[in-house]
Amino acid sequence: MIKLKNVTKKYGNVLALDNVSFEINEGEVVGLLGPNGAGKSTTMNIITGFIEQTAGEVIIDGYNTIKKPQKAKKQIGYMPEGVPLYGDLTVKEFVTYMAELRGVKRKEKKEKVQNALQDAGLENVQNKLTRNLSRGYKQRVSLAGTLVSEPKVIILDEPTVGLDPKQVTEIRELIKRLGKKHTVILSSHILSEVSQICNKVIIINKGKIVAIDTPENLENRVSSKNVIYVTVEDTENKINMMNNKISEIKEIKLIKENEDKTKQYAIEAEGNTDLRKQIFENFAKENITIFEMKKADTSLEDAFMQLIDKNTSTESINNVENNSENKLESEKDNEGGEK
Repeated sequence: MIKLKNVTKKYGNVLALDNVSFEINEGEVVGLLGPNGAGKSTTMNIITGFIEQTAGEVIIDGYNTIKKPQKAKKQIGYMPEGVPLYGDLTVKEFVTYMAELRGVKRKEKKEKVQNALQDAGLENVQNKLTRNLSRGYKQRVSLAGTLVSEPKVIILDEPTVGLDPKQVTEIRELIKRLGKKHTVILSSHILSEVSQICNKVIIINKGKIVAIDTPENLENRVSSKNVIYVTVEDTENKINMMNNKISEIKEIKLIKENEDKTKQYAIEAEGNTDLRKQIFENFAKENITIFEMKKADTSLEDAFMQLIDKNTSTESINNVENNSENKLESEKDNEGGEK
């Protein structure tokens, strides 16, 4: 459905995208993640055809965005951040106007406008002025304007920014429904949102692809330790003897002491062993009261931060090595010149 092949974008001497390649299949809901300035907006602008890449190729549903720009753009619906609407138009008038801009045929326009209003949940407010709507409904109107031409690909830039919790939930459910009919690219800074909605994540940093995988696989990739957190009442500190009772325990570390005299420990296990049953049984025998026990989970946010940090650290090391090599070569050249 969407293919980027060795896409590079330069703004003067600034390299915004560096040899970026990825594929998005039909029907996928994909999260595009990265810190500010990573290249997310540049990537979306290139896919939509708003700007051209310096090098490389972008294919949308079989159409090259440079060789056949009109056919490629026809496959895409883009909802920008900021909800740009005309406040003097009613909801229905705005969506009808967007249908005209997107070249919807006259005989199909009325039906497609009604379908877009229905898909976005706007039938009850279609005759209201857009300026009188809540932020959540304005997001829906913008989305309806995107859907009215029935594009195969929908690109959503920060679709839940500024919404209250109820509106966020409603927009998320709407995006999930859209994923059944469309290919969706979602850019968001709310990583829990991406984890709930998307079945694939593309992480970009400093113009390069850092990772492409499912949220679950990304979380598993960075989860290096098997840790269980327990909060206990243990006045005699018997927990420190548990290494002798449970051979699979690698380390017991005190995290904090609470005001109610309970203590929280991190118990690390060897390999993939699940120690919870053994902890429960052996602690009971030693009269160690367990108030809470939970397994440490790695979130998409943890994965994102670790992958970005790793990428940044690797790049810094490479820069240092390259600078050292260049300095050494320069010194050799100078020595040769002196001789």
